[in-house]
Amino acid sequence: MVDPASDPFAAVLVVDDDSAVGAVLGAQLRQAGHAVTVVTSGARALAALEEAPFAVVVTDLRMPDMDGRRLMTEIHARWPELPVVLITAHGSVAVAVEAMKAGAADFLQKPFDREELLFVIRKAVKVGKYAGDAVPQQPETKEIFGASESMSELRDLVARAARSGATVLVRGESGTGKELVARAIHDGSARREKPFIKLHCAALPDTLLESELFGYEKGAFTGAAQRKPGRIELSHEGTLFLDEIGDITPATQVKLLRVLQEREIERLGSTKAIKIDVRFVAATHRDLAAMVAAGTFREDLYYRLAVVPLEVPPLRARPGDVELLATRFVAGHAASTGRPFSLEPAALARLASERWPGNVRQLQNFVERLTVLSDGPVLTLADVERELRRSGTPTPLVASPSTSATLESAVQTAGRDAVREALSRAKGNKTLAARILGVSRRALYYKLEELGLS
Repeated sequence: MVDPASDPFAAVLVVDDDSAVGAVLGAQLRQAGHAVTVVTSGARALAALEEAPFAVVVTDLRMPDMDGRRLMTEIHARWPELPVVLITAHGSVAVAVEAMKAGAADFLQKPFDREELLFVIRKAVKVGKYAGDAVPQQPETKEIFGASESMSELRDLVARAARSGATVLVRGESGTGKELVARAIHDGSARREKPFIKLHCAALPDTLLESELFGYEKGAFTGAAQRKPGRIELSHEGTLFLDEIGDITPATQVKLLRVLQEREIERLGSTKAIKIDVRFVAATHRDLAAMVAAGTFREDLYYRLAVVPLEVPPLRARPGDVELLATRFVAGHAASTGRPFSLEPAALARLASERWPGNVRQLQNFVERLTVLSDGPVLTLADVERELRRSGTPTPLVASPSTSATLESAVQTAGRDAVREALSRAKGNKTLAARILGVSRRALYYKLEELGLS
C-alpha cells in the first residue's frame, strides 16, 4: 500500500480564516510530503475543489460567512466521499459525536502536534476517495427504492429488523446500497434520534482500524497526543455501521467478538472497561458463511453478526427497477440544476438492458454524466449509446434459458473482459479505468480481487 505521505495524489486542502494558522498547517503537511493548498474561506475552498482533486479537506470549525460544518455539508453534497477533518478549540465527546453524525471523517482538538495531525490525515486519506474520481453528484436518496418484488420484500424485512433492535448483517455486491439499508434500519428504530456512526473496515490497516473502533488514551502510540473516543464509544445509545466486515483480520475479529459478547470496550493504552449500549449493523460483499467454512472468518463472530441476515439484490436481478431509478436520478438532477431533463422510452429501455456491474451507484453516476454531457432537454437513445461507448460499459445482458450457474459464469466472464479492456484503455491507471467503467475506484479494487485480477 502506498504511504499517503509519498502519494502524489494525496493532496490536502487546508481551510482557515487565520492565514497564519493555515500557513503553519500547510508547512507541516508539506514537510511530510503532501501537496497542500491553503485558502482562507469556505467559498475559496469550493472553488479550489472545482479546479483540482484533493484527498482530504482540513477545515477550521469556526469561520465567518461559512463555518466548517456548513462547508462540510456543501462538500458532501457535491463530492460525497471526500473526507473532511474539522479543527476545533472546543473538543469534547459531545462535539465529536455531532461532527461524526454530520459526516466528518475525524476531528482535531486544539492544541495538537504535528504527529497527531499527520496521523489523522493518514487515516482520512486511507478511508476517503479522491474528489476527482467522480463528477459532483446529488446525495443518494434515503429511501430503499424499487418496485420489484425483491425490493418490496427487502423493505418489509428492513422495517421488521429496525423494530427488533437485533444485530443485522447486510450482504450484497458493491454499489447495491448496503449503507442505505443500514441507515434505514437506524432511522426506523427507537435509536433514530441517537448517533449513526459508520466505519469502512476495508479501508484501514489493522492498527488504524483498532484505534478507530476502540479509541485511545494519550501516549498510547506515536501520534496519540490526547485521549480520543473510538467509533464504538461515539455510537453509544445509537447505531454503528461496520462496512465490509469480511475484510477485518483474525485479531480484530476476536476483539470485536468480545465487544458483542461483553458490551464493553477498552481504549488502546487503557485497562479500564467502558460499558457501551450500541446497535451493530454490519455489511459485506463477501460470502461470510463460505469464509467460515474456509477458516478465514470466526464462526462465533459470524453468528453474533448474522442474528438478522439481509440480502440486497444486484441491479441485474431486478431490471425493471432500472427505468424507475434512471427516471428518478434524471428528475433529481433537473431539480438541482434548474434544467429540464427527461429520458425517451427507447433510452430507458437501453439502460434497462445493461448489466450495471457497479449496480445502483454505477447507474446513478452514468445518468449524472449523461445529463451533464447532453444538450437535452430530452435524453435520447443516441445520447445513451454515445455515453456507453465512451465509458466502455459492457454489452447488454441477453436473457437465456441456461442455468443460474451458467449465467453467473457468463456474467463473471463478461465482467472480467470489461475490466481488462478498461485497464488496457487506461494503460493500467486504476483511477482512470474506474471512470471508464463508471464505478468508484474502491468498487474497481473489489472487482479486481473478486475476479482474481488484483
